[in-house]
Amino acid sequence: MGERDTVLVVGSITADVTAFAERLPRPGETVLGTDFTLVLGGKGANQAVAAARFGAPTSMVGCVGEDLFADLTRDSLAGHGVRTEWVRQVPGPTGVAHIRVDRAGQNDIVITPLANAALDRAQVDAAIAALAPVSSVLLLQLEVRPEITAHAAEAGRRAGLTVVLDPAPAAELPDGIWPTVDVVTPNESEATLLTGVEVSDVDSASRAAKWFLDRGVGRAIITLGDRGAVLADADGTTFFEAIEVAVVDTTAAGDAFTGTFGAALAAGHGTVEAVELAMAAGALAVTKAGASPSLPNRTEIDALHRR
Repeated sequence: MGERDTVLVVGSITADVTAFAERLPRPGETVLGTDFTLVLGGKGANQAVAAARFGAPTSMVGCVGEDLFADLTRDSLAGHGVRTEWVRQVPGPTGVAHIRVDRAGQNDIVITPLANAALDRAQVDAAIAALAPVSSVLLLQLEVRPEITAHAAEAGRRAGLTVVLDPAPAAELPDGIWPTVDVVTPNESEATLLTGVEVSDVDSASRAAKWFLDRGVGRAIITLGDRGAVLADADGTTFFEAIEVAVVDTTAAGDAFTGTFGAALAAGHGTVEAVELAMAAGALAVTKAGASPSLPNRTEIDALHRR
């Protein structure tokens, strides 16, 4: 790795409260669960952990509250090797994600941002100014206020960083954000909501990717779960086959993908190899329960990539 080898992550930090059951309850129904976990989560934090576990120096910019979850989340980030000097404590509770997972590994999630809503332009600007000299990649998501994500993208572009946006959960964004984004990484449902193209296969994913390119994004990567991924840029479209694994829990698979992709770019890998490594990370993540506990390390990723 070179001098600018750090991955800078601006985004959400939550405590993930996850219940596992044979099936998800219908509206108004109660079911008995089989397990429960309380761990670090949030798309920003998960992507920071994924980047750090790949081996990239990683710094997190976000907010936690003043409750018991503040220490859980900050200590967990640090325990995974993520630098937390730019994690600010604010009044009120830390963000929480309530996750339910069924026997097939599918999930539904309700995210309550709480402290994440306190992330502001001044904090973002100060962190980017301090860390840009040693950073090459900026990872962004949409679990903080959209205007803060847009501001961070613009500030990151001005600072010479490769801006990677995971537009999740999908939200309406100002048109001006797209020319500041080097790489966008939506899954099929997010691409559908943002572009209006019903993404169901490689052809429709390619059309959705073109929507992003037409608006100024440098490269679009549409992930299709067990059907692979599509990469599109000015040179054309590349399809990547999915890696077959036994699915336990799909939580954080997208974060494993984007965090590893950013770390691979920071380590000097080209886009195609970075996508391949990211797909290996996403595949490994679904074989374990939970969000941050499921994120693989570099040795595991390399082994599956070689296979």
